[in-house]
Amino acid sequence: MLLNLGTFVASLALLSSAQTPAAELFSSSIASKILATTNSLPASIQYPQWTTAAGDWSLFPPDTWTSGFFPATLYALNTRKTLCGGNALDAADWLSLGRATSAALAPLTTTNTVGHDVGFLSFPYIEELKIDPSNTTAAELVNGFATYLADRFSSTVGCTRSWDTSDPTDFQVIIDNMMNLQVLLWSSSLTGNSTLATIATTHATTTMKNHIRDDGSTWHVVEYNETTGDVIKKRTAQGYSDSSTWTRGQAWAVYGFANMYNWTKNTDFLDTSRKLATFFLDNIPSDGIIPWDFNAPTADRPVDSSAATIVATALLFLSKIEPDSSNAKKWQTNAVEILNNVTTLAWNEPWESLLSNGTVNKPGDNFLTGITYGDYYYVVAGNELISMGLADCSGAVASGSSSQTSSASSSSETTSDAHTINVNAFIWTIFVTLYLCILN
Repeated sequence: MLLNLGTFVASLALLSSAQTPAAELFSSSIASKILATTNSLPASIQYPQWTTAAGDWSLFPPDTWTSGFFPATLYALNTRKTLCGGNALDAADWLSLGRATSAALAPLTTTNTVGHDVGFLSFPYIEELKIDPSNTTAAELVNGFATYLADRFSSTVGCTRSWDTSDPTDFQVIIDNMMNLQVLLWSSSLTGNSTLATIATTHATTTMKNHIRDDGSTWHVVEYNETTGDVIKKRTAQGYSDSSTWTRGQAWAVYGFANMYNWTKNTDFLDTSRKLATFFLDNIPSDGIIPWDFNAPTADRPVDSSAATIVATALLFLSKIEPDSSNAKKWQTNAVEILNNVTTLAWNEPWESLLSNGTVNKPGDNFLTGITYGDYYYVVAGNELISMGLADCSGAVASGSSSQTSSASSSSETTSDAHTINVNAFIWTIFVTLYLCILN
């Protein structure tokens, strides 16, 4: 019995669309460059945030919102060493380096100028707890950062305050803050304090209502009246215009809502992450490169490699928790494509950062740089590809390891399809050729 030719062609198109992840994601240069940066940090520690135009890191004091990313990158390399070993990974004790470089963040649990972004500062301590759940110091610091963030919550508004303002009734909330909710959820699980989880869920629900447009795009900033909880204004701060979509903010939102679903199993959060991801993918330009803002005129629209690595990592995470196997494959395929495109564009061997072509703040005239969080998510994405069985430690498409998709209903399908993609493409090619021969 002959099968439908359309079925063959559709299957072949799906299989051939998958790509082998870029080799640079697993390059020995990653460990070498990050170790060199670690060894160059001053004794009174400062942290990389962005690079100069020549590719040299600019360093900032601990009381900076990005300071948790570099220590977290060292923890990510500890994970890479556990997964792979060798490939320059054996040159350092990444866990010890991560612990040492994160120590300066500890005092910020009580006093800082970072505000809502204490969630990002908590990243290395959360990684420590994944390795050693009995580490009471790390637990205390995560709880301290969570308490600090919870103190910024307004039950009237239904959100944690992002930026402080001279007018205390002007309550500003940015889409980025979805990423900081994780510290509340971790602390709630550590302490049993359900109020922290309620704050996180309430913030996400309010953001879902007011930050997301009908088409799945996002506003960067929503301003509320703290006294009444009413929305005053929706605008941008780092995007092109109040009606445009700043891509890094959209990427934070994809990740943040996926994380909320992972913690709560509230399908509204899953649906929201899907909607945000779909908008992101549907608006990538034809060259595959992520711009700083989807709606900015192309003549004045730098790219943002950090938005690319954040959304790619978010898509891989979303695919792991996605109950629908076809969606999971879509998120995985697009994540690899985005990573490959940003690697082709921005992998920069001579620079101290891994990637160039980041946009820190286009309105602030800070772009074409390396960015610490762009590098962090690039390393994490590589780890995810390995741990999910989508690549081995050399970057080749894996052929026999097990995927870690959390959905029982789809894990076997996703694992089989992802791991045998090259073999299947070859087999389908043979079948299509035979079919056409029969027709002729």
